[in-house]
Amino acid sequence: MLYQSAFKPAWWCRNAHLQTLYAGLLRKTPKLSPLRRERLMTVDNDFIDIDWYGENHQPLIILIHGLAGSAQSTYIMGLQHVLSLQGFRTVAINFRGCSGVANNTARCYHSGETEDIHFLYQTLRTREPDTVIGAVGFSLGGNVLLKWLGEQGDKLNLFAAVAVSVPLLLNVCASKLDNGFSKVYCFKLLDELKHYVRNKQQHLERIGQMAEAHKIKQLGDLSKIQSFWQYDDCVVAPLHGFKDVNDYYQRSSARQFLKSIRIPTLVIHAVDDPFMTSEVIPDVDELSASVHLEVTDAGGHVGFISGNNPFKPIYWLDQRIPEFLLALKV
Repeated sequence: MLYQSAFKPAWWCRNAHLQTLYAGLLRKTPKLSPLRRERLMTVDNDFIDIDWYGENHQPLIILIHGLAGSAQSTYIMGLQHVLSLQGFRTVAINFRGCSGVANNTARCYHSGETEDIHFLYQTLRTREPDTVIGAVGFSLGGNVLLKWLGEQGDKLNLFAAVAVSVPLLLNVCASKLDNGFSKVYCFKLLDELKHYVRNKQQHLERIGQMAEAHKIKQLGDLSKIQSFWQYDDCVVAPLHGFKDVNDYYQRSSARQFLKSIRIPTLVIHAVDDPFMTSEVIPDVDELSASVHLEVTDAGGHVGFISGNNPFKPIYWLDQRIPEFLLALKV
């Protein structure tokens, strides 16, 4: 189903790059108290950290951050605050190594890595079999979410899901980030990812996990990597069992999984998203009956800033996401 969006960008923030950068650079992070961190040990002797907010026994929303983000990202914490006002608890996952502490294996996270989100879901369902649970993912986290929903089909007990600014075709998005002003985002993200990998190797050596550290060392010198095509070919593919970057992009792009989704799911996408081109937007016949696609002309990448007063911006996602969830909550 294709939705006609009501989103209108702020007159003072119409540019796609302003939309993208404003929230990340200027949004004030709300103080969430008490915010509780929990560490879950995984079956491969590693861990993921999750951040809880809200009252016990309320409906629960799983939040999934984007590339080089964390549960401390402003869009995650802002949504946690807003959802708490609407009667939802939230639990925000930190992908491996994203909680401020390096993880204990060479394994990282990537756009197609759905095992950890499924592990979290199973943990929550075991603890709270009757709780109403939904999920929201942003950017890379949105791709992970949609892929997982498609893989699981009707096996999940979720009432709703929302995915925002999703790189539905990873090859197209990687190429887009090689061009024009989008290179600025590319270089910034790549610098953070290279730092992430270097920290991982040093951490593994410190804790005596030499075999795992060797897997990182075998990746070679990452300093000359200048594109996501190179990074994903040199790092993501070999660490996670893909033949090469093309195999990774083909198997991990979420667009092919949309037809298999059985959970009511809202996909929000801006045509002017500087991380991708309109080529990634699926046709209606690629969607299952459960997927609602809402395409806006403007909004940038995880931006969607509206409002007439530059000193009081309105974060439209903080209105639209709860609206969709509340309409489906039983």
